[in-house]
Amino acid sequence: MTDTVRIIEMGPRDGLQNEKTPVSVADRIKFVEALVGAGLSTIEVGAFVSPRAIPQMVGSDEVLRGVSHLRGEFHVLVPNEKGYDAARAAGAKVVSVFASASEGFSRANINCTIAESIERFRPVLLRAKADGVRVRGYVSCVLGCPYDGEVKPRAVADVAKRLWELGCYEISLGDTIGVGTPAKARAMLRTVAADVPARALAMHFHDTYGQALANLYAGMEEGIRVIDSAAGGLGGCPYAPGATGNVATEDVVYMLEGMGIKTGVDMDRLLEATDTMSKLIGRPPLSRVASALNAKKRAASKE
Repeated sequence: MTDTVRIIEMGPRDGLQNEKTPVSVADRIKFVEALVGAGLSTIEVGAFVSPRAIPQMVGSDEVLRGVSHLRGEFHVLVPNEKGYDAARAAGAKVVSVFASASEGFSRANINCTIAESIERFRPVLLRAKADGVRVRGYVSCVLGCPYDGEVKPRAVADVAKRLWELGCYEISLGDTIGVGTPAKARAMLRTVAADVPARALAMHFHDTYGQALANLYAGMEEGIRVIDSAAGGLGGCPYAPGATGNVATEDVVYMLEGMGIKTGVDMDRLLEATDTMSKLIGRPPLSRVASALNAKKRAASKE
């Protein structure tokens, strides 16, 4: 395997938008600052969505402006042209759009078909191209859906290909409810990579069944070199009961470093960022590594 893997930190957006406890704009900015300080250089910091649908993301414009002085690449999610306008007004240089590989999830999540969702953000991609703004695409439910059950690799590839052809520079493939296994992840990625170059694919795996790291490893063997993760395993999915957050950044970093792949992430500073946010939302991090290393520190302090 190559010794380069790019980590996209999702905690401030995909993580916090699915946490029940809202976090203030000031604390979200501090969180991003701490993550950058830990060595994470690409972070999705907010979403320009309906405040009624996702109140946790209110103030994303303030967050984006508040981190603009930091060195790094900061992404924001936009569902349509209205969201794009607000993101651009706040200085966004990279935006994300999303579609589902499952019709059932698309209807439940954004109240439209897959085809209709793509039509909604087609003008976003056209305007972004004219504005020099890069667009990242997400495909959700690539390994299973809470409504439709199994999702065929071909369905995932069709949506990913459409996003690629519309101009997304990268396609992030999300196991939204975390039901995937390595064999299924490998089969899905191989099918998608036949239509979209592996260099333009990212893995966005949730860890509901404890399979995320194994699935990531399988994907790395298929040549995928971009991983989405969330500090402390923040998040979940409001439309997928029982789904946990994205794979924890600490766990990904520990695995990669153990493989000899340098991440540039300072684990101690990442743990500090995770611990601070865990206290704000009132629950411990969903990270095996954070749990183990924090316990080790507590034991050492008593000696």
